[in-house]
Amino acid sequence: MKPLRVCFILEGSYPYITGGVSSWVHDLIQGMPEIEFSLFSISPDDKQTLKYKLPENVVEHKDIILSHLQKSEKKMKHPGRTLKLIKEMHEVFRNKAVPGLEEIIANMPEGFYAYETAVKSSVGWKMIETLNRMNNPVYAFSDYFWAWRSSHNMIFTILGATLPEADIYHSVSTGYAGLAAVAAKIRLHKPFLLTEHGLYHKEREMELRKAAFLRGYQRDMWIKIYNTLSRVSYHYSDISTSLFEYNRRIQLSLGAKPENAVVIPNGIDIERFSSVKREDRDGFHVGLVGRVVPIKDIKTFITMSKIVYDHIKEARFYCIGPTDEDPAYYEDCVRMVESFNLTDVFQFTGRQNVLEYYSFLDVLLLTSVREAQPLVILEAYAAGIPVVSTRVGNVPEMLEYDERFLASSKDAERLSRNVFYIHAHPDIMQEEVKKNREKVERLYNKNDLYDKYRELYRRLGVE
Repeated sequence: MKPLRVCFILEGSYPYITGGVSSWVHDLIQGMPEIEFSLFSISPDDKQTLKYKLPENVVEHKDIILSHLQKSEKKMKHPGRTLKLIKEMHEVFRNKAVPGLEEIIANMPEGFYAYETAVKSSVGWKMIETLNRMNNPVYAFSDYFWAWRSSHNMIFTILGATLPEADIYHSVSTGYAGLAAVAAKIRLHKPFLLTEHGLYHKEREMELRKAAFLRGYQRDMWIKIYNTLSRVSYHYSDISTSLFEYNRRIQLSLGAKPENAVVIPNGIDIERFSSVKREDRDGFHVGLVGRVVPIKDIKTFITMSKIVYDHIKEARFYCIGPTDEDPAYYEDCVRMVESFNLTDVFQFTGRQNVLEYYSFLDVLLLTSVREAQPLVILEAYAAGIPVVSTRVGNVPEMLEYDERFLASSKDAERLSRNVFYIHAHPDIMQEEVKKNREKVERLYNKNDLYDKYRELYRRLGVE
């Protein structure tokens, strides 16, 4: 009997980027050896290297560069009617609804890229002129044109792409990955499973609002595009999953179907992390496990380290994770450590086996400005380490809304006070560690995660 084949659609993550989402995908593939997987990865450039050894049940991997303009091998069907439908589609999108895309996508086959058609047709050009008058009353038309074209060219790249063959298309975000899954569902009549760890459109909006090089109308356009891509993904997904109920409710508000939107929490290898042999080590050891990138807010961790070290001289600090994803940000962090005179007590470890650090850390910090349901908290709990974190995503629930261990984003002072509390109350922490380990074993076992997705795959594969 032919094994079930699932195509993971991935944007800016596995197998080129490490992190929680990539680890989740890698573990899920390894945990289901009876299922064949193909990968369709959407990348920002072609200079990436694999960060994971692909499991044996990955039978195909195709990578597409989002910004590369592809040459059309096929033609649009019924161009006059299709362009009219596209114009009508934009009217529906402006009302924050989702139009039927079946005929449009069916008329734009794999191998057709609408770069030229979009601007050379009279319908397309008039639509751009109208949008310019509506959204760009101040700046030159050329500014709007190139902003519009750069944003839409990425959409055309995705719509024209040929995906690997599969029985189920499983997108691990909305955005361009979700759009690719929608196109596969319509063209190939295959089911679309959507999994969201964070909320893609919210994360992109946060990045866009910080981008100084964008003018106001350009920022608004990109935000609308990402919101629209999310609405389309929710609307067309056969099943959408989220990590916790709050995110599920947002999915529902943007068009996910209540009967098909489910919560599946993250899971970890309980045996692996609970088997860590804790060792006593002189000093007080504070660690952060994560990539050195702005969303993890390593600078707040460094500021917190300075406050803690001023009061606890035996404290030592470890930033455990890759430093090469944002070299400029990493250099800023190094200079910050030097300016605080922490060089002798603060270490950037790079990629490491985290189990070695879990064996002696006295507290794990999470200072992120955005998270969903961080695996590192579950790992620390299983290993017997107290956690202090910013109040992001599902973290408050994971930490049982205990204000002794929570702080607002960028609040280094409150984070340090929480660390002081852990340092001053070792007996109380022993009870907390025991309670947290029991909670992880009960609610966040990776084997349960495998069983739930295996059942979803089975259900979609037979429908």
